Amino acid sequence: MRVEAPIKVDRKTKKLAKRVESGEIAVINHIDIDEVAANSLVEAKIKLVINAAPSISGRYPNKGPGILTENNILIIDNVGEELFEELKEGETIEVVDGKIYRKGKFLGAGEVLDKYEVSHQIKAAYENLAVELDRFIDNTIDYAKKEKGFILGEVEIPKVKTNYANKHVLIVVRGQDYKEDLSTMLSYIEEVKPVLVGVDGGADALIEFGYTPDVIVGDMDSVSDEALKKASEIVVHAYTDGRAPGLKRVEELGLDAVVFPAPGTSEDIAMLIAYEYKAELIVGSWYTFKYD
Repeated sequence: MRVEAPIKVDRKTKKLAKRVESGEIAVINHIDIDEVAANSLVEAKIKLVINAAPSISGRYPNKGPGILTENNILIIDNVGEELFEELKEGETIEVVDGKIYRKGKFLGAGEVLDKYEVSHQIKAAYENLAVELDRFIDNTIDYAKKEKGFILGEVEIPKVKTNYANKHVLIVVRGQDYKEDLSTMLSYIEEVKPVLVGVDGGADALIEFGYTPDVIVGDMDSVSDEALKKASEIVVHAYTDGRAPGLKRVEELGLDAVVFPAPGTSEDIAMLIAYEYKAELIVGSWYTFKYD
């Protein structure tokens, strides 16, 4: 393959799609290209995509690369940050079999992704997901044996209005690396549109990235008033004796809440609620669990 054309460069694919013109090359830095981004590039009628990041990381089977290649747009994949910085907006480059040239000078190279290679990598992503889920389920069984009193019904799970059934659920905790964790999940959120659950300050992390939490779970000690007012549902984690200090704060804001007396952490009960109400997949920075 050989393509010679002007380039447009942007780390944000959605921004680039608004200004890239027909016949140009899109230079992006987008791990796990999502469906929305791919469709916007197809509509722009570009010739080629050069991606500094892996278009398919293997973490989950994303649809974007398949959309591009089915529309005869090849991807020069994972060319790296250094080459991304080297390429300048508006210049014309030549791409030959994955090798990138400027005025005959070799700049770097990436893997050529056509529809056959994309299909192969997506298949591998499905297989990898199955392996990770299998490992997690084994760990979950071990945990369940230790905590079966909690899991098998000694703790009554409250009724909630949020519909979890057959949906993906993303549980967000504002830990030390929450920005990095959420950044890697943006394509997943855009493409899959999971139920968004913020554990206390995790709700504010979601808002920071432009998303509104569907549910907030926790003792309400580190979540903002703004987040509480935006969430569709609030679950206050109470002590096993029923005391719920966080409920007072919620009520003072004029908001309703579900009270869940339970041992363990707020992450535990967020996961337990999603499991009880038959979420298809529960995802967090520390686990992935498929309901079966």
